[in-house]
Amino acid sequence: MTVTVRFAPSPTGNIHIGNARTALFNWLFAMKNGGRFIQRFDDTDFGRSRQEYADAILYDLHWLGIFQDATEYQSKRIDLYRDALETLKAKGLAYACYETPEELDLRRKVRRTRGLPPVYGRESLALTHAQIEEYEADGRRPHWRFMLPNFAADPLETRRTEVTWNDLIRGGETVDLSSVSDPVLVREDGTFLYTMTSVVDDIDMGISHIIRGDDHVTNAGVQLALFRALGAETPPIYAHHNLLTTASGEGLSKRSGALSIGSLREQGLEAMAVASLAVLTGTSENVSAVETMAELAQKFELEATSRSAAKFDPDDLVALNRALLHRMPFEQARDRLAVLGISGDQAEPFWNAVRGNLDRLHDAADWWKLVKEGPGEEPELSDMDREFVREAFDLLPPEPWDGGVWSGWIDEVKRSTNRKGKALFMPLRLAITGRPSGPELADLLPLLGREGTLARRP
Repeated sequence: MTVTVRFAPSPTGNIHIGNARTALFNWLFAMKNGGRFIQRFDDTDFGRSRQEYADAILYDLHWLGIFQDATEYQSKRIDLYRDALETLKAKGLAYACYETPEELDLRRKVRRTRGLPPVYGRESLALTHAQIEEYEADGRRPHWRFMLPNFAADPLETRRTEVTWNDLIRGGETVDLSSVSDPVLVREDGTFLYTMTSVVDDIDMGISHIIRGDDHVTNAGVQLALFRALGAETPPIYAHHNLLTTASGEGLSKRSGALSIGSLREQGLEAMAVASLAVLTGTSENVSAVETMAELAQKFELEATSRSAAKFDPDDLVALNRALLHRMPFEQARDRLAVLGISGDQAEPFWNAVRGNLDRLHDAADWWKLVKEGPGEEPELSDMDREFVREAFDLLPPEPWDGGVWSGWIDEVKRSTNRKGKALFMPLRLAITGRPSGPELADLLPLLGREGTLARRP
């Protein structure tokens, strides 16, 4: 069996880091098993689905390092769903319903007052021809439901019916089909809902494993019944992972745009920082900055995923980003630095000097400007420190300068002025960079040269 997985968002908004968690789980599982990754867009909600969202999702996934083997759109597969619906009708497993949303809501409230679960009672099965004709004469159009196999002989007398499966993350799972409503397959306007289209596609595309959020656990019980009703006796294997939430337990939403992949990219965060946090949070692995997708695949195990919510702090992304940049070789950063105007013979030693002080790669542009043009403003120095710095600058050694110029110069300044510690280093750092912290001056001085350093003499 070829492992085949799918990531199937609705293109109704931008994906966020929680959606990326599902995509990455599928991608890494396929990587580890030599399988296929299908990008499927569940876009049968024609009122809200947009091609620009689908394009943006693909861009976000490619930025993360996820590349599909195939791309499918449910909107182009409607004939398959119509055929499936006719199959269910022929088997007596799909039936027309005429209730309005208001009527359904009232029935749920009545059932609650009677201490019954607020599930659909299959009242439409008892409609007469005359009642149906009256509804249709009034302009009502039916929606279609799938009749769950939760009864012995009379569908109006349901009984406990367990659907069980071994979830690769959660272990043994059971859903009682008498505790859920017959799912709506087709809306009144003729558009298809996710419940059936997903099953039809999973069968047709040969999906071997369905890896998705644990908010779909109950759906799995219903869909397993649909798989069998449509003739798939060996349905896909399920794995339901915990959902990613903020530290306060707040869920993420495509509509709110919270922590969208696009916004994280625009903030200058590295793709592997986002991927590392999205995958490793809520697992038995320590959350750390992983440099490549191949390395992340080595750390990834479905079984290591916790069953409790995967809470994370967005500030962790900055820490992971910083760790990646501090280890990033110049060859990996070269092209992006060139876009920032950082190029030439000094680009590599400059990168090696400043990368340990960066939160985001684009911050390097500020340090490049400082090296080339000096501090934006003259640093605030006391009169005593100003005189000390002037005396120190008079002791600058002649060129050529290399990595040892700083230690030789500072030793000479120390002997001449009797200063040491912070009183020795801080005034010089402020004069040279205008900042109280930053890259090692031993690395910056060869980039500045003697003339560039003397230009900063107060």
